[in-house]
Amino acid sequence: MRHPVSRVVDLLDPALNRIPNMDVEAARRSVLSGDPAAVRAIDGSFALVAAEGVVVRLARSMDRPMRYFLAKRQEGPALYVADRIDTLHQALANDGLANQFHPSYTRMVPAHYVVQLALVGCPDPDPAYTRFFTPPRATLAADLDEIGRRYVGALEDEIVQWLRGIETRGSGPEPIGVAFSGGVDSGSVFLLTYHAMLRLGMSPSRLKAFVLNLGDGPDLHQARAFLSAAGLSLFLEEIDATAEDLDVEETVRVLEDYKPLDVECAAMGLRLCKGIRDRYPGWRHLADGDGGDENLKDYPIDENAELTIRSVIDNLMLYQEGWGVGRIKHSLTYSGGLSRSYVRTYAPGQRYGFAGFSPYTQRNVIEVAEAIPFASLTQYDVPSLYALKGDIVRRGIKAIAGVDMPVFPKRRFQHGAMPVETLRARIGQDESGYRRTFDRLYSTAAPTTAPAPSAAAR
Repeated sequence: MRHPVSRVVDLLDPALNRIPNMDVEAARRSVLSGDPAAVRAIDGSFALVAAEGVVVRLARSMDRPMRYFLAKRQEGPALYVADRIDTLHQALANDGLANQFHPSYTRMVPAHYVVQLALVGCPDPDPAYTRFFTPPRATLAADLDEIGRRYVGALEDEIVQWLRGIETRGSGPEPIGVAFSGGVDSGSVFLLTYHAMLRLGMSPSRLKAFVLNLGDGPDLHQARAFLSAAGLSLFLEEIDATAEDLDVEETVRVLEDYKPLDVECAAMGLRLCKGIRDRYPGWRHLADGDGGDENLKDYPIDENAELTIRSVIDNLMLYQEGWGVGRIKHSLTYSGGLSRSYVRTYAPGQRYGFAGFSPYTQRNVIEVAEAIPFASLTQYDVPSLYALKGDIVRRGIKAIAGVDMPVFPKRRFQHGAMPVETLRARIGQDESGYRRTFDRLYSTAAPTTAPAPSAAAR
């Protein structure tokens, strides 16, 4: 017997939507329509669920993780939607349905798709996926100055829009933080935030660049050198900690994932956010540069046996989306690429009550990145690809902000706060071990909901 869906439990926090060009209800109607153009027209950051009859549609931006679980009940199925696995677990437990739960039964909505569910009970039909963001590829001329101006210009537009939203929604001047290492991504976000604040008449005294230092890591020296070169050293604030402050089980519990590089990144993100929160109980806004590597394809290809330079350059948004839905490698429990791993940034910020913002994840910025003619610029040469990001962003910063931005060799965030060997000696690097730690969270019947953000920061 096929029952229509009788209940949709939307556990997403509507206050986290940041949609400057329409209200949330209008955006929800766009998602309900299923029209890719209408959903693409939703600007900013969002995670939305809309239902009509037996049809439910869900859509999210890159920076808003979104999951769902379909539960069976005598009166008909119920769909639970949240940003976290443990939130789904807790809601099911509250409704007496925890015995149906397993984390692998949860589903992650992939970024840039409308997911349609026809909720008619048992058997459950597969979701249907409709892409709503398909940026044209390689449409820009091979002019690095123009590419830099367009790319960094789009980045600044997103930062200006974010700052205006803070001013509109806030009850007064609020401080602005940037998670900072002095690398290309966080460095450009800081410089453009500073530049945009001046343009908007906002006092730059509200701005800080927070760098994490766990001892002997290269980021502190790099951050000092970057800001000294830009004449902005007074904005740097060091957050000191030790390797003993890193907690693997807490990290996996907050991250809800087990990929080693994401566990490392989340461990550092948690310690940075905790350090800022301990020092500034009311601080809320924290920007970062997550997504910059993905946009300009700046990851060591030889570290992943599945990749070649041709697969990286020739596939649409490979680093943002992985191999995509409808492929053999596509998982339902987790989506791919940054669509999956953005939780490494989102979850630590949420854990400590920050309203995070990663301008490189915004679709208008990604659209310019996908228009870059990587093949003609690199001729499929790996060193040329690695050199491209710093060159493009440096030129763009000069054109937009008038600053000669220093460019240092690439280094992952988690490998800058402390030596890599010391980090891995503390938290390991074994995916199977992280997976076992994650599985233990659900080895008992008790829900394992992560602590809520502090009241001062909500």
